[in-house]
Amino acid sequence: MSRKVVGKNAFISKHAGAEMLNSHLKAGLFSSGADTGKGKSKMSKHITHGFHCMKGKSNHDMEDYVVSEFKKKDDSELGLFAIFDGHLGHDVAKYLQVHLFDNILKEHDFWTEMEDAIRRAYHSTDAEILDKARLLGRGGSTAVTAILINGQKLVVANVGDSRAVICKNGVAEQLSVDHEPSKEKRMIESRGGFVSNLPGDVPRVDGQLAVARAFGDKSLKLHLSSEPDVTAVPIGDDVEFIILASDGIWKVNVKPRSSGHYQKHKGCSISSKALDRGSSF
Repeated sequence: MSRKVVGKNAFISKHAGAEMLNSHLKAGLFSSGADTGKGKSKMSKHITHGFHCMKGKSNHDMEDYVVSEFKKKDDSELGLFAIFDGHLGHDVAKYLQVHLFDNILKEHDFWTEMEDAIRRAYHSTDAEILDKARLLGRGGSTAVTAILINGQKLVVANVGDSRAVICKNGVAEQLSVDHEPSKEKRMIESRGGFVSNLPGDVPRVDGQLAVARAFGDKSLKLHLSSEPDVTAVPIGDDVEFIILASDGIWKVNVKPRSSGHYQKHKGCSISSKALDRGSSF
């Protein structure tokens, strides 16, 4: 089955078709940058990944970066996938692309307490970014990361509004949490900030930032958090695909149900809509 993929910051992991649910898993990673790539697992010939980067229609510069690779660690194979959606410049997102996974994998208890290790690495990486604010600038970035362990377990973490979605048996479920200012108003106010809600605009932290959690943003950091939400799920034969994407592709393509699931014709067809517009992998 030949497929094409495109999107503004998205990662897709999908089976090659319903008739192959027990034997093939495909993955693709997309961003709004101008690049395309693909690869595959060395441990399993049935697991592949790819990405296509494409700038959206907005006039601002492309500020988004991706990671899409398999790496050996000890006796295991890790699939490392991420979207970093920058704002007020690209330097923080680029720094995350280079350093975040390295910091996660360096944690001493990565294998035994993986979720806690990821949380600590998010915090330490944010501290590095704040220390380098003169070099990296005043901007920031959202992040959604996914670690696939031996093709059997997926650990997703995120700050901001970039999402991770998994589709099982035709039903898509969001694995990440949208960190919107309106949802975290109490936390922001407890830190001395405020949430604006002007007509015709989205809620913003201190009238500026449309997410309540992010890396960087030193001028707002007292009122922001870099604490990630972390979720671990098994990857079985019922998994059709996984998508990581920035907020732009979700706003255009899908609307979540209050239950946290996506309607089948919207959530699971996002891949085919994107595939029809992009390049093959």
